[in-house]
Amino acid sequence: MDVASTEPGWWIRGPHLQTMWARLARSRRLIGFEREVLATPDGDDLVLDHTAGPPGAPRVILLHGTEGSAYSLHTQGLAVLVAQAGWRATVLNFRSCARDPHDIRRRLRNRRPRLYHAADTADLDLVVRALRAREPGIPLFAIGFSLGGGVLLKWLGQQAGGEALGAAVTISAPYELAASSRFLERRSAGIYVYNFIRRIRPKALDVLARFPAETGHLDGDRIRRARTIREFDDCATAPLHGFQGADDYYARASTLPDLPHIHAPTLCISGEDDPFYPGEAIARARAVSSERVTFVVTPWGGHTGFVTGRWPWRPVYWAEEAAIAWLAAHGAVTNPPHGRR
Repeated sequence: MDVASTEPGWWIRGPHLQTMWARLARSRRLIGFEREVLATPDGDDLVLDHTAGPPGAPRVILLHGTEGSAYSLHTQGLAVLVAQAGWRATVLNFRSCARDPHDIRRRLRNRRPRLYHAADTADLDLVVRALRAREPGIPLFAIGFSLGGGVLLKWLGQQAGGEALGAAVTISAPYELAASSRFLERRSAGIYVYNFIRRIRPKALDVLARFPAETGHLDGDRIRRARTIREFDDCATAPLHGFQGADDYYARASTLPDLPHIHAPTLCISGEDDPFYPGEAIARARAVSSERVTFVVTPWGGHTGFVTGRWPWRPVYWAEEAAIAWLAAHGAVTNPPHGRR
């Protein structure tokens, strides 16, 4: 993959503009979905959003980032590329993240006292097994970005040599959550932390209100006072999902122990200027990974941005197109799509 000749568009320099460009310029209605609600073993609902396509065509599972959904900007862009390639996409909406297709500003509630977290690979495993059982002969791939990329890598490393997926790609995955949490405590990252806490705090408090018997060990006042990612994880994410605290959660959510055990061909795309994640932590992940994992680390791109192109009205989302090209090399597509979205 030729990375040396790839650089950001002249009109979109800097990690923060790269990171925020999609929110400024992309639509959340690029493609429509067919919805499926999959029952989970713990009595909850797992919402999947599928794109239509030719019967028997390869399928790509898409895993969104923190507080995302099938209607996230990057998920939509990837789903369009998958469709243009003649493939089908299935978006796994993490628990508490699915949106009402008629009003995508409205999140749907789940029926169990939980949210989602970076160490939870059970839902992805359920989806992979369900899709495999329905169409055992089709090529099955996956792309995960941000937190979804970390979940994908952890699941891949847990497969003990199995090849349930033909290939996989991650974009801006956090290989170590503790490193990401520390990095996000910098003053320059304040807007990202504020936006995350603003969206996730009401969901956690709603779970406490609806399930008081199961969440009595959580401190609602601490959740209301949380101002950093670590504070929120320590008082909400960790105790809600059975961890002893933020340190325990971060240790068990890290993908570093799983990277050496990945057998499926996997591409990991990261930017050295990612405002969510330090470059030295990317180097640590690269050093321990199996030979089946290929890292592409660019000096630019921000967090899941990687926007290039000659003109702002014709942007090219380089990492997303690189992801499709990687899957094409391990599948049936001979001409990966290109174009503005």
